[in-house]
Amino acid sequence: MVRSQWECVLQNLGEWQGSFTRLSPVGEEIEDIPSLISLTGVDENRSIHLSLTRYYPDPEGILQPQEMAFDFSAPSAGAMFFETGAFSEGSPYLRKGLPGGAEFAFRHEDRRLRLIPQYDGDGQLFRLTLIREARVGTNAPERPPLDLAGWLGVWQGEAVTLYLGSTQASELSTLQTVEMRDDRTVTVSRTIGSQVTESTLTTDSASTPTCLTNQSTQVILLADAAYVLCPTQIEPGVATELEVGWSISQNLRQRLIRTYTDRGDWLSLTFITESRSG
Repeated sequence: MVRSQWECVLQNLGEWQGSFTRLSPVGEEIEDIPSLISLTGVDENRSIHLSLTRYYPDPEGILQPQEMAFDFSAPSAGAMFFETGAFSEGSPYLRKGLPGGAEFAFRHEDRRLRLIPQYDGDGQLFRLTLIREARVGTNAPERPPLDLAGWLGVWQGEAVTLYLGSTQASELSTLQTVEMRDDRTVTVSRTIGSQVTESTLTTDSASTPTCLTNQSTQVILLADAAYVLCPTQIEPGVATELEVGWSISQNLRQRLIRTYTDRGDWLSLTFITESRSG
């Protein structure tokens, strides 16, 4: 039986300990703030009490808690969830003239990974926040940072797409091939169903690349085997995709793709599970 949106939300219940890592637009770490988030079912899980504590250093360097809490009984209007508990929540519009962004979240066993890209009013990517969490009381290990070798390869899987304003989901096969053309150039070919897109990106360093770019898009390889693929600038009249991926093992990964129309209206959310051959 297919889970309802609320049943998918409930996959995130529990206490999760980790940190909020604020990054520059090219992935450089600015600060790392320890955190503890608790999602507790209330009234036989008809609602959820969310409590978040982040620990910021005071002028003496001593960590001081800052707390927030609220209750909710349905996903927000800007959120969609999948059966694993993976979700994305964010702006219903992504266009120049309006600040915006979105959270992308994955859950696998006793670990969660979340990433938030944010854009300013000029449509410029100005901040990334990476959140790595483990269920309290477990020793679930973090994955190593993603390197280029971990992103390359032929990946095949299945995509489930949810559309705004519809209860129907589409399921399509996927294929993504990421190859080195030379020591600084990477080609990406992506197929979802019958839709094919191709792009070429250049690495920032031939020895230890962590950021790959072209004129409109960048890929940043991150801690805990994650990456983000997003535009550096929102352009009027251009459809936009924000993508986050997380390798849960060496040859198995999940991806979320949030799609906006050429008018900047949120259209759909796609969740992909895929494995790497070879």
